[in-house]
Amino acid sequence: MTNLPLKAANSATTLIVLLVSHLAAHAHDPNRPELNHWFESLKSGKGPCCSNTDGIAVAGPDWESKGDGYRVRLYGQWWDVPPEAVIVGPNLTGRTIAWPVYEYIDGMPARVTNIRCFIPGPMM
Repeated sequence: MTNLPLKAANSATTLIVLLVSHLAAHAHDPNRPELNHWFESLKSGKGPCCSNTDGIAVAGPDWESKGDGYRVRLYGQWWDVPPEAVIVGPNLTGRTIAWPVYEYIDGMPARVTNIRCFIPGPMM
């Protein structure tokens, strides 16, 4: 007996995640290189936010204030932003940005498991 259907399903899931990841808006506009240093210096209570290419710009309907914290929707799923993940300081982009933590399967990002950093944009 073979696990071919399971392998095909895992491959299809990985492909979908990769396509969605590729289509997600990157947080850093390459036309604004003056923000490179700012992006590289960002850190939350969970540590450095990593590269400017790791962050995802989040549209207005996909994040909200919840009690004393925030929620963000990534890839169709809502996540409570851990308080220690919120970046305190000015947001030089004016856009809401989340830095997700991924679970990797076979070296490929398979799903979001947590939020490493989050900086809110303006509330509309």
